Amino acid sequence: MTSCLTLKKSNCKNCYKCIRHCPVKSIRFSGNQAHIIGDECILCGHCFVVCPQNAKEIVDDTEKVKVLIQSGDPVYVSLAPSFIANYEGVGIEKMRAALKKLGFADVEETAVGATMVKREYERILKEEQRDIVISSCCHSVNLLIQKYFPDLLPDLADVLSPMQAHCTAIRRRVPGAKTVFIGPCVAKKDEAQQYEGYVDAVLTFEELTEWLKAEGIDLEAGSEPCAESLARFFPTTGGILKTMTQADPSYDYLALDGVENCISALEDIRQGKIHHCFIEMSACAGSCVGGPVMEKYHSNPVRDYLAVARFAGKEDFVVDQPEAAILCKPMRPIDRHTALPTEMELRNILQQMGKFKPSQELNCGSCGYDTCREKAVAIYQGKAEISMCLPFLKEKAETLSDTIARNIPHGILVLNDQLEVQQINAAALRLLKLRYPEAILGDQVVRVLDPAPFIKVKSTGRGIYGQKNYLAEYGCYVEETIIPADDGRMLLCLLQDVSQQEETRLEREEIRRQTVEVADKVVEKQMRIVQEIASLLGETAAETKVALYKLKESVEDE
Repeated sequence: MTSCLTLKKSNCKNCYKCIRHCPVKSIRFSGNQAHIIGDECILCGHCFVVCPQNAKEIVDDTEKVKVLIQSGDPVYVSLAPSFIANYEGVGIEKMRAALKKLGFADVEETAVGATMVKREYERILKEEQRDIVISSCCHSVNLLIQKYFPDLLPDLADVLSPMQAHCTAIRRRVPGAKTVFIGPCVAKKDEAQQYEGYVDAVLTFEELTEWLKAEGIDLEAGSEPCAESLARFFPTTGGILKTMTQADPSYDYLALDGVENCISALEDIRQGKIHHCFIEMSACAGSCVGGPVMEKYHSNPVRDYLAVARFAGKEDFVVDQPEAAILCKPMRPIDRHTALPTEMELRNILQQMGKFKPSQELNCGSCGYDTCREKAVAIYQGKAEISMCLPFLKEKAETLSDTIARNIPHGILVLNDQLEVQQINAAALRLLKLRYPEAILGDQVVRVLDPAPFIKVKSTGRGIYGQKNYLAEYGCYVEETIIPADDGRMLLCLLQDVSQQEETRLEREEIRRQTVEVADKVVEKQMRIVQEIASLLGETAAETKVALYKLKESVEDE
């Protein structure tokens, strides 16, 4: 399963967009990376389409197809009818000519197989009298039922997809032929792997386009009309119904597209709210012309539908209808290997997420899950992490920052680019002799501090660090640090009260001054005494003078 879709880990930026758009939440996050869960994925391709970093990749089978061609066996292409929308104005003959240049033996339309499938649907409705019949053309819908609604498998038509029916017909008609399907679908790659013996390889339109470009082969415009091509409608919403006779008036005929709509209908069927109905289901909005490979680079739903409608004929393709047994495809349930937490385990996880009561379960969906309880179940199953809850992280960060701001001994002010005070902590309130934050919030900083350094930081974009100021109005000394934040749209001011250190420094300076004065007096007095003694003894006082001046200098240096 996971071999069809891969992840480029270096590209994943942990944005959770893929899980928000995944209809079955089959994506696991670990180590800040998204991982596709093969057991749960229905290969709808939504994650591939919405990923803004192109972290999801569809495995390229181009080299595999080249090997098939080089084997010498005839390799036939089954070309999805949506090609007319993807390659605007290029008909089947022009496609055949281009693909033969790549080495294919021949190219046929998958719509031929679609004709066989729709006739088998009509036979089932007429002969088997089932209550509900769900079309089985879309492999993603089949996987959805096999994995999430296995009790409804009896309602899923046990019929080959058009791709399989067509490739089976080619193999029966051309012994030894290899078959390659080309279309807009990721899931077809998995269908070819899961059901061996029908299709040897699957290419997407994107892979084909790249191959043609590498070989320098240009597609020529030109569309040939064909009256017997009604099944070309298959890749559009309601396209299957357009080809069916709908002869039984006791049945309702419905067409649904989009996984969410399909899930809603399946829930109604499970609850017994729908009866005697044929339902055409497609995982992609707009059906196959809205396929993931087309959708990412070619999203024109109205124009695509019109392209298909104009290309389709009024009558069925002429086909040799196979026996029902040949078209039969048993559908088996697929175990997802998921476990559910007990209510106690669920409650413990919710509490770790900061959800201690129902009112705290915001169900905001920012993590990708519809409800906090769904997210908690995903955490229990190892698919999600507690850190994916953005409101929880925001509250945690705010709580931490509030705790720091409340307890830090330094004053903190946050200003906007208009130099208006936006936040102030308790230490700053005490320092600036303010009783309440409301006394300054929203006002200009000039009301409490000199605005000059703030204006300088704002204009230069360079911070001021540890600038010592005396705030005469508040009778204190502070070390002021002002730094730009949020790309200059905010200014952060830290005020450290250094009044006690400054008073201590001034006291020490006063002591040093007094010591120097005393030393000067002592030197002067000693000099007089020395001169008197020297005059009596006739000796010089030079050495004594030098010694006393050295004593004075040492005191001044302290």
